[in-house]
Amino acid sequence: MDEKETKRNSKFLSLILRHQPEQIQVALDEEGWLEISVLIANAKKFRNRDLSMEMIHQIVAKNDKQRFSVSPDGKRIRANQGHSLNSIDLGLEPITPPDELFHGTVAKFLPDIKVSGLKKMDRNHVHLSANLETATSVGARRGKPVILSIDAKAMTSARGEFYLSENGVWLTNHVAPEFIRFPNDRH
Repeated sequence: MDEKETKRNSKFLSLILRHQPEQIQVALDEEGWLEISVLIANAKKFRNRDLSMEMIHQIVAKNDKQRFSVSPDGKRIRANQGHSLNSIDLGLEPITPPDELFHGTVAKFLPDIKVSGLKKMDRNHVHLSANLETATSVGARRGKPVILSIDAKAMTSARGEFYLSENGVWLTNHVAPEFIRFPNDRH
């Protein structure tokens, strides 16, 4: 499987496992799991997409962002975070984050963020990074990245809850503007 096909299939898995399982007439369980054999059969039947167990395991193992997990028995797959499906509960427990986290965005969103903070929008959580490199990569997907610094320590003290996904993405429900340091802010 070449790099282009791997990327195409990874995007397809994201679509099905994070947003629209109905595209191939499947339902995820309450924790977001789907039987791989059902995924393969229904991808072929409803989207004429040829997937194999080996191919799916390869995508999971080689995905640089570790977006997916395979169950210990190797028979089920799920997305680690990023769901827009409200019915999914990844079973994550609140955890104390590092004092500072980061969020990558682009300049056109800054006016709204300064007023309303970071909102989960159509996802189940706001996604944050523990390092600048990841936040920069995330922001760069939409243009020239702008990196916001999140005072996670203060937010935790104010009863903000954080979760850590299996692939190291920090999740929360909302980040109010007072916990965000914008570029060129003087603190």
